[in-house]
Amino acid sequence: MKERVLVVEDNAFNLEMLSDWLFLQDYEVTSATTLSDAMTSVENARPDIVLLDVLLGADDGLSLATWLRKHHSLRQIPVIAVTAHAMVTERERILQAGCNACISKPIEFRLLQEQIRKWLVIAVLLKSGGDPLLALPGDPSLRIREGDQHGEQDSGSGR
Repeated sequence: MKERVLVVEDNAFNLEMLSDWLFLQDYEVTSATTLSDAMTSVENARPDIVLLDVLLGADDGLSLATWLRKHHSLRQIPVIAVTAHAMVTERERILQAGCNACISKPIEFRLLQEQIRKWLVIAVLLKSGGDPLLALPGDPSLRIREGDQHGEQDSGSGR
């Protein structure tokens, strides 16, 4: 069974590029261009992972990550922010909103694929009650917050 990826992006070129690449990587791809459409898509066909543009026209894309984290049945869906705004302070804001990782535009697809695979493994382990730290031994970029059990990319390493 293919993993389902929801791409939330309001730029038509970026949406097509990401969707085509994900399709070629053998993912099932759905897309949304607004915050409202993204929420509806999550409710109708729960994705395994979300790729989220932070700026969605008039909407703050991070509202989707915050919304997911507030819903018990959705909080373990990994969210990877894909943004042109990847300064250290912006990355902190992105992670605080509930995103698990942040990828800068222009997208380095090798890095994106690594992050997608990593967070899909962690999501499966969290759903099954396993320890995600055992899946990625020695990976210092992985942190699991106590209480809410969703991971975050450690941005304090200076990388």
